[in-house]
Amino acid sequence: MMLAGMAQAQQVPPAQVPVVDTAAQAEVAQDTLPPPTQADGNVTTLGEVRALKPEEDEPLDLYRFKNPVQAQSNRFSKSWSEPPTPEQVSMSGGYLMMGINYGLMAAAKGLHKLTNGRDQIQSAIARPPPELTEQQQRRAAAFCEAGDCVEEER
Repeated sequence: MMLAGMAQAQQVPPAQVPVVDTAAQAEVAQDTLPPPTQADGNVTTLGEVRALKPEEDEPLDLYRFKNPVQAQSNRFSKSWSEPPTPEQVSMSGGYLMMGINYGLMAAAKGLHKLTNGRDQIQSAIARPPPELTEQQQRRAAAFCEAGDCVEEER
């Protein structure tokens, strides 16, 4: 009884159904879509269809809530991370193992800060290009004067 009442509440009354001009829809569809190609007989084939590959860093969770609102990033976005899905929790050993790992990571960060150690990932520092000594420059000039030198095209 309750389900029938809920189903009735979800239906749109016929008076509120919007009237759609099918001729206008057909014109828009013909303008935006490429014409279908005719094969042998009366069979109509579609054009090329491409499937999009899902994101590799994001696991596929069919029961996840997809929020239709996309918020702009702000100053709090860097420190906020979405909670793990039940699939991610089970793959990483459960809530107890996640808590232990989180505690170990926090202790490692604190120890790293106390010891003032270098970061594991460091930015690259460019070194100056190698230069020839005077003796090497003289040898290179003598080698080129002998005719064994090949000029590079730039």
